[in-house]
Amino acid sequence: MPKVSVVVITLNEASNISDALASVAWADEIVVVDSGSTDDTVQLATQHTDRVTYHPWGGYGAQKDYATSLASYDWVLSLDADERVTPALAEEITTLLHSEQGPTHRGYRVPRTTWYADRWMRTTDWYPDDQLRLYDRRGASWGRDLVHESVHLDGPPGTLTHDIQHYAYRDLAGHVATINRYTTLAANQMAREGRHAGLTDLWIHPPAAFLRNYLLRRGCLQGRAGLLVSLMNSYYVLLKYAKLQEQVTAAQGVARGDQ
Repeated sequence: MPKVSVVVITLNEASNISDALASVAWADEIVVVDSGSTDDTVQLATQHTDRVTYHPWGGYGAQKDYATSLASYDWVLSLDADERVTPALAEEITTLLHSEQGPTHRGYRVPRTTWYADRWMRTTDWYPDDQLRLYDRRGASWGRDLVHESVHLDGPPGTLTHDIQHYAYRDLAGHVATINRYTTLAANQMAREGRHAGLTDLWIHPPAAFLRNYLLRRGCLQGRAGLLVSLMNSYYVLLKYAKLQEQVTAAQGVARGDQ
């Protein structure tokens, strides 16, 4: 019967790490890789597992690949510190791995729901937000995108039905701060790929993102939470393209020798 290792990367996650690790106490092993926390993350993690180690930050994908390499077992469940595995998902995973037939894919996507404005989001681009988190490491590796990293799998993935629960933001201020950080990384990634942004991108993409989230993805059915998420997703798109345009313009100025 395949055993499963849970791997978690951390940095200053004292407010999250205990609940995250408690939700995977059923796993055969838990591996935590910390990149230099200055709070109580490491001490709290050691209350749940003796497999806690330090590794300098090398980017999301590289850090998760390193954590995966430390696992004792080939089947790995990658979990972020602000996520929780529900009992229903835990049962689904163990049933899959311990069934007579065994896993039929090299990896599995898991739907993720986010807690926001006092409710679980079941609409907008935030749901089902499938994440490839359960995988056989012999046929999988993490990509090196600067943000929104994902697993590259050898073969098509399967899909599980029960959610990972995501506690991404404490409040609106935290959400705005995360958007600011992630849009910088996204703009850097697009610039690295040679992409550009013009006025059309600033005018068209943000309102299109709002309409997609609020109407097409039914954010309008979740009241205040649906409206806020739709607006924030639109703001994310605006800021991403504005930062890309800023970067490209600055690089062109340097190329021309502008002072």
